[in-house]
Amino acid sequence: MAKQSLPLARVYGLLEPGPVVLLTTSGPERPNIMTMSWHTMMEFEPPLVGCVISNSNYSFELLRSSGQCVINIPTVDIAEQVVACGNCSGAALDKFATFGLTPKPAGRVSAPLIEECFANLECRLADADMVDRYCFFVLEVIQAWHDPAVQNPRTMHHFGNGNFMVGGETITLQSKMK
Repeated sequence: MAKQSLPLARVYGLLEPGPVVLLTTSGPERPNIMTMSWHTMMEFEPPLVGCVISNSNYSFELLRSSGQCVINIPTVDIAEQVVACGNCSGAALDKFATFGLTPKPAGRVSAPLIEECFANLECRLADADMVDRYCFFVLEVIQAWHDPAVQNPRTMHHFGNGNFMVGGETITLQSKMK
């Protein structure tokens, strides 16, 4: 899969619909993968993403200490691995090896990209002011990658209790307001 650089001003279009993502972090023993659906775009350019990561989650301290991560955006093609990554801890488990996902070196951060995901957003921690109180991290996307062959990606959107909606249909509406 040959990915091309994506202009940072277009990052909002990857996250605006709120897909389930795989957040990767680097750790002292190995990289980790965390399934996450609590995120939001906060700014267009530079792209800022806010996300909540429980302080009981293994990825919490890895992100806080390294100040870097990658938001990997999967499609429904790897739904089983996405759910499996969210149902166990990476503290004692290599999720890449266990769930057959491929780590690839990132360009600007130490956390790896996940090759099987159609888009990858390399991030640095931009603001940690709300981490202690709300477990809310503000991340700045500093490099974005996407597979241009993937048109209308069939992303997963979590509704809770193991229920997901699959996105992928695109419609265009013209505003009637002037």
